[in-house]
Amino acid sequence: MAATETETDALETPAEPVLQIEVKVNTTSTCERHVVVEIPESEVQRYRRQSFDDVMPKAELPGFRAGKAPRKLVETKFKDQVAEQVKSNLVMDSLQQITEGEHFSAISEPNFDFEAIDIPDSGSFKYEFTIEVRPDFPTPEWTGLKLTKPICNLSDEQIDAHLSKVLSRFTTPIAVDDVVHKDDLVVLNATFSHEGKQVSSFEEEAVAVRGSLSFGDAQIEDFESLIVGKREGDKFTVSITLSDSAAKDELKGAEVQAEFEIHEVQRIEVADISHGLLENLGFDDVEELRTFARTELERQFEYHQLQAVRKQIVDELTKGADWEMPASLIKRQTNRELQRMMLELQRSGFSHQQINSYLNASRRNAQETTIRSLREHFILEKIAEDLEIEPKPEDYDKEIALIAEQNDASPRKIRARLEKSGQMDAIRNQIIEREVVLRITDAGTITEEEDYSFLKTDSEGPSLNFSIAGELRDIPEAMHDNDPGALPGAPKLPSTDKEE
Repeated sequence: MAATETETDALETPAEPVLQIEVKVNTTSTCERHVVVEIPESEVQRYRRQSFDDVMPKAELPGFRAGKAPRKLVETKFKDQVAEQVKSNLVMDSLQQITEGEHFSAISEPNFDFEAIDIPDSGSFKYEFTIEVRPDFPTPEWTGLKLTKPICNLSDEQIDAHLSKVLSRFTTPIAVDDVVHKDDLVVLNATFSHEGKQVSSFEEEAVAVRGSLSFGDAQIEDFESLIVGKREGDKFTVSITLSDSAAKDELKGAEVQAEFEIHEVQRIEVADISHGLLENLGFDDVEELRTFARTELERQFEYHQLQAVRKQIVDELTKGADWEMPASLIKRQTNRELQRMMLELQRSGFSHQQINSYLNASRRNAQETTIRSLREHFILEKIAEDLEIEPKPEDYDKEIALIAEQNDASPRKIRARLEKSGQMDAIRNQIIEREVVLRITDAGTITEEEDYSFLKTDSEGPSLNFSIAGELRDIPEAMHDNDPGALPGAPKLPSTDKEE
């Protein structure tokens, strides 16, 4: 019986043999593992032979046509380069096999010095690394929780109050020759100094005169009283204590001097809702504008409702989850947690000013916020795995559409930005975590309670997207390159068909 085309293809393209490795995993802490990898000499030689098989057809040596030089001569000429390539391939293939296996659930790249690893001419090949992992724990019992769920019925008066805020966001402030009043906008220049040395500065930042003024790593209480009654050109100085989450270690908890200069005083006057104003805002009539305001407020309440229920759930499920978190993990995840929060707030209809307020509060307590968020994520992700929850393409489309709407941008542009910045994983996590919270809520005992606290005014004051001690930075993600670097002064390996 003749073989079918499918059977023939299977015979002609046998599966690559699995790399044989020996792995020893030592637990150094709850979220960290030390791993020793040993690859037998037979596998090293197999990879070495394969590398030379790839090089031979295109190897060019003096006196020989391309691909016609004796193998021994090619092996001598390209020995060092092939050794680097073999090392790279063995490390990358073994790492992939380990991280995709059942040894642990990795949450970071392996940490090791690739250049310090040597591949022997004979004998087995060994290397070791440390890696951050998700803690190993049994899934907590999550059904039957007693939960209080906020509810609200928005009145016309509440919609009108929010509509006024919406209009003020889209109304151009007018410069005035007057003293500063409460609720004015002031355009400020500022310089921040510590022990006589300038730390940072900004120019022409617009700030609403209302309550306190918050930064990413500090807050000026009752900023309103410091500036009301002053005029354009006036200067004033205030001492500020930076938070313990300041980006620079030497400035954590330090006192800095802030000198402010009022560059301009502006005032917002919300005019009557005329046809011209509606047209400028992109609405056909007042009712469409009111619908927009209601929808935005409803989305904000949904966020408030979900967060209130989520807090009750994770408070219960994380009891005893006092896992030790490596400092490197906390540092790396801090900015990612802030990015995730920003995306969640954007999709929930919050303004840039409201988002800055939430983010600054988290920045000032960055370590505590990150540790709490990581514990919550580990628990919710474990439940998601048990329930086999995984986002569908339409779930991503919905999230991106909501973020795009709030940013007045196209979904395509937002998706491209998220993919380029590596934030699609944050979108995935928030979809999964939201679905888990909804499943737990459905499986719990719910008591409804009216709650309008999310409607609170911005009495806490304005927030600037600015940190006095500088911004927290991520630890670089890509620590290892798949391609070995060229050896100084060595001949370049010929390209292979695979590389083309």
